[in-house]
Amino acid sequence: MSSGSYYTTLEVAKILGMAVRSVQLMVDRGDLQAWKTPGGHRRITRESLDRWIQGSRSGVTGIGGLNGAQETRGSRRRAVQRIPRILLIEDSSHFQHLVAMLVKQKFPGVDLHIAHDGITGLVSFGHLQPDLIILDILLPGIDGATMITGLRQHSLFGACRLVVLTSLDQDQRQPYAYALEGVDVVHKPRLVQELPPLVESALGHLRKTASAQA
Repeated sequence: MSSGSYYTTLEVAKILGMAVRSVQLMVDRGDLQAWKTPGGHRRITRESLDRWIQGSRSGVTGIGGLNGAQETRGSRRRAVQRIPRILLIEDSSHFQHLVAMLVKQKFPGVDLHIAHDGITGLVSFGHLQPDLIILDILLPGIDGATMITGLRQHSLFGACRLVVLTSLDQDQRQPYAYALEGVDVVHKPRLVQELPPLVESALGHLRKTASAQA
């Protein structure tokens, strides 16, 4: 149990909704401050966790869709009009801008948010509860297989759709094959051609689900 001033690695994993290994990586990177017991167990300070959570929220960029007062008014109409929400997890500014441009042009009613690394993306997923996640398989601090596994284990993942972006060719994807099974994969050189139909398919699935529940 937490002493009030620190947490165990398992407690932090439950708070953030991610795997214990991901929390260990955060400690190793210096994202979280921790010390070890004589038995070798990590103890993470509450202050560093609170500081990281606040920083992760500010590090997620919102583009388009509803915000501020509009979102407050829109929440009253949620039963009538469901605003689709997409979370893009991508560290390349070039592909961040490219995906944002495509979404803005082809899906102007969508609420797009961008996380710049995998750890922030996992935490942001819990805050945003997006309908679609678009993520790069190679991210700083966490590999694509760990990222996808962590998302699938998240209690809120449910019907969320997943699209992977990668610059890796077929042979280079082999180490991630088990995580990519059943996932739509877009090769970055063909992103402009291949991503919009997959986004449209995900949004179409969302519309059908909303209609069935109405």
